[in-house]
Amino acid sequence: MTTLSPENSLSARLSASFILVKRKPPIDKTEWDGFFDENGQLAKSRDFICVNILERGLHPFVRTEAWKFLTGYYSWQSSRDERLTVDSTKRKNYEALCQMYEKILLLSYVCNTQAEYQQGFHEMVMLFQLMVEHEHEIFWLFQFFLQKIEHSCVINIGVGKNLDMLNNLINFLDPVFAEHLKGKGAGAVQSLFPWFCLCFQRAFKSFDDVWRLWEVLLTGKPCRNFQVLVAYSLLRMVREQVLQESMAGDDILMACNTLVDLDADELISAACLVYAELIQKDVPQPLKDFFL
Repeated sequence: MTTLSPENSLSARLSASFILVKRKPPIDKTEWDGFFDENGQLAKSRDFICVNILERGLHPFVRTEAWKFLTGYYSWQSSRDERLTVDSTKRKNYEALCQMYEKILLLSYVCNTQAEYQQGFHEMVMLFQLMVEHEHEIFWLFQFFLQKIEHSCVINIGVGKNLDMLNNLINFLDPVFAEHLKGKGAGAVQSLFPWFCLCFQRAFKSFDDVWRLWEVLLTGKPCRNFQVLVAYSLLRMVREQVLQESMAGDDILMACNTLVDLDADELISAACLVYAELIQKDVPQPLKDFFL
């Protein structure tokens, strides 16, 4: 076991605080444009931008371009002219693929042969359709989004791993709750796979809240696989009720399904605090490898 840096814990706690008090407004178009030099290259570091996105979020007018950097559609080192070339190339590549396939959801697996089709992806793609205008952008952003979050929402690639690590996290941070889930609440955690399959889309009160969480996942801040800390934070919301009422697995799942209309900033802040709590402890190697 290894004790992680206390500085990382302090940073996560500060981020959690900044998110809730909204120390600064979301990054707007004027501020975003100010991040670039005269050649259209980013003059601010990737880390600076990602930390600001974690703590403040993005204004809707900025989101489309910023997500192209966050997903890897654009290189962080690219110039304005290079990005124009990328746009042209991506459009041509998409048009070539369209000669073989008709639907974006089928196209997305040309590059991901391990991934299986998931019905819920329709809902995810819809949010990309609302964000960007052109079909080739929808396709490539969705493609890069899946890659960037390490396919954590794909059933036969990442979802099972997320559920296993969520169980490990509960065992490590909350043995009392873990004991209940192993006994009367058996099977409850494994039944939470829709959270990961849809990247928590149905838990929020607005599309802006969904985008807010997703762009934090794309930053890799405050850690990798932040989605599992988000799931743990959601479970904490029903923990006391579950224990007080000695709920069985089906009842726990029903309680979790009532977690809707949530505020993204509050949930992100709570998950940051879980991370701060985690890294102050002697973290088992599997958890350390998963989150760092």
